[in-house]
Amino acid sequence: MIKDLLILKPTKEDLTPAYYVFEASIKDAFEKEGIGDLKEDILYEIEDKKSLLKNSVENKDSGINFLVAKSGDKVIGTISFGPCGSEIKKCTNNQLDTIGELGSLYILPEYQGKGIGSVLIHSMLKFVYSLGIKEFCLDSGYKRAQEKWIRKFGEPYKIAKDYWGKDSDHMVWLCNVIDYV
Repeated sequence: MIKDLLILKPTKEDLTPAYYVFEASIKDAFEKEGIGDLKEDILYEIEDKKSLLKNSVENKDSGINFLVAKSGDKVIGTISFGPCGSEIKKCTNNQLDTIGELGSLYILPEYQGKGIGSVLIHSMLKFVYSLGIKEFCLDSGYKRAQEKWIRKFGEPYKIAKDYWGKDSDHMVWLCNVIDYV
């Protein structure tokens, strides 16, 4: 664990360093999944996350909340909570549309495996619990992340078989906040 780890709401000054977190960790995830050649998909994912973060910082009524993990002054990770995303809507036939989504969990590659993601998840779920939110959902098409989420959150609520192509499923979890705070 990082000794000087801080979990904070991001400020405008955190935008550029958080953008770097998206760039480095999303490229790394695609490479480790063996799909690093999907340059347009990587760029789309990075730009989408940047837009969500910027909107949440500049528009307090955006409905999207972010937290950043910092080691000293360096942003090393992100997490968000907001409205259910399009992949979850598609995979569940809109069954979870009213459930908020835990997302944008990205950690710089050199800081992965040190418990930072777990601290970010716990911090965000404490925040949403304080708002009276009782359930959350999350999803992943990354096989490596799916393994972690199965260990942490149990069996998925829904598995969309071959969603991304042969043997590339998309998984969606539905969880109770109280179980993780």
